[in-house]
Amino acid sequence: MKLYLAIDIGASSGRHIVGWTENGAIHTEEVYRFSNGVKEHAGHLVWDIDMLFKHVKTGIKAAFKKHPHIESLAIDTWAVDYVLMQGDGEVLPCYAYRDGRTTEAIDAVHARVSFATLYEKTGIQFQSFNTIYQLFDDNMHGRLEGVTDFLMIPEYLSYKLTGIRAHEYTNATTTGLVNAQSGAYDRDLIAALGLPAHIFKNLWTTGSKVGSLLPEIAEEVGGDTQVVLCASHDTASAVEGIPVQEGAYLSSGTWSLLGVKMPYAVCSDLARSYNFSNEGGVGYFRFQKNIMGMWIINRLKAELAPEKSFDDVMRMGKESTFDALVDVNDPRFLAPASMKEAFDGALQCRPRSAGDYFCCAHRSLALGYRTVLKELSDCTGKKYDTLCIVGGGAKNTWLNELTRQLCGVRVTALPVEATALGNLKVQMRI
Repeated sequence: MKLYLAIDIGASSGRHIVGWTENGAIHTEEVYRFSNGVKEHAGHLVWDIDMLFKHVKTGIKAAFKKHPHIESLAIDTWAVDYVLMQGDGEVLPCYAYRDGRTTEAIDAVHARVSFATLYEKTGIQFQSFNTIYQLFDDNMHGRLEGVTDFLMIPEYLSYKLTGIRAHEYTNATTTGLVNAQSGAYDRDLIAALGLPAHIFKNLWTTGSKVGSLLPEIAEEVGGDTQVVLCASHDTASAVEGIPVQEGAYLSSGTWSLLGVKMPYAVCSDLARSYNFSNEGGVGYFRFQKNIMGMWIINRLKAELAPEKSFDDVMRMGKESTFDALVDVNDPRFLAPASMKEAFDGALQCRPRSAGDYFCCAHRSLALGYRTVLKELSDCTGKKYDTLCIVGGGAKNTWLNELTRQLCGVRVTALPVEATALGNLKVQMRI
């Protein structure tokens, strides 16, 4: 029996999951889990990439301790963030997408290339933290001087394991610099923005073998294996992990990403006006839209009911009769010092209890899904009667019920580890 290791790292936690096939089905075993989160450094929000790599190695060691022979491993993480390299050295800090450092860069980018042109070329939705704006900010502040490469977070971690620098396609599309038609970095766009062309390498196909573990890494973790490129953007892996695809999907985690698989990029004016994205998948495009997601509920819980379980928080919201709503995609909810105060600022009627905040957050998310489903139908000319929910948010039964009621769709909640399943599926095809 062949065993594979999926390393799935999200913005709030990471997990190492061993998988194998038995009687035609994929079976999984979690062998390691750890917490993750942004740190504050010199007034900025950053990732502790040294800590992340230590957890990656610790989890691999735990996997080898239970299973001495593992065929391969692959790493997926959130998108858009990266590590700059000068030769073999990192240019730190590694900024987190919630940092908000790109305010000036956004206007400067659009002064050179209009967003309409960006969208026509790349099909990527506007988000203030897109890699294109982060890299332009780096260039404005001299951080790209002497830089020889940049690696998206999962490819950086793979490089630390193997010594080989790879650039995986699905994650690269989230930079806003990959041409939707050619599937390669858009050299004209890069030149127009004045970014150093040499750091944009050829893209590797999902499923490519990167290499074996470095000898010192193999000794440290207690075994050797092949490192493979899964769909290293975690949402791309999550969509691969959906066993049956009917209708639309919702990858529900820190972010909610609602969309459909498409054989081509939809770069129409209507799709741009609705701010939909065309991100790379494994042989298809993921035509989808970002919604703020479980982040708002998680931050409210941490502030208002840290001692409560998520089931408790769900019940508190369900018992409330508070009926005011917020726009969950309002930028004020991206990285507020206080999520409660962000809600207070968005509401005309002040909640009276923690349950009122949770009620507002749940109902506002479900209505956000309804809006996006309508926009999705407008863009594709198709009506979607089913919504397949995957990810941690699939466990929130009340949010699933609200979504069913308010969106008028049949909701199917599938395994919360869909991302790991998608990661494993790519490895098992090799």
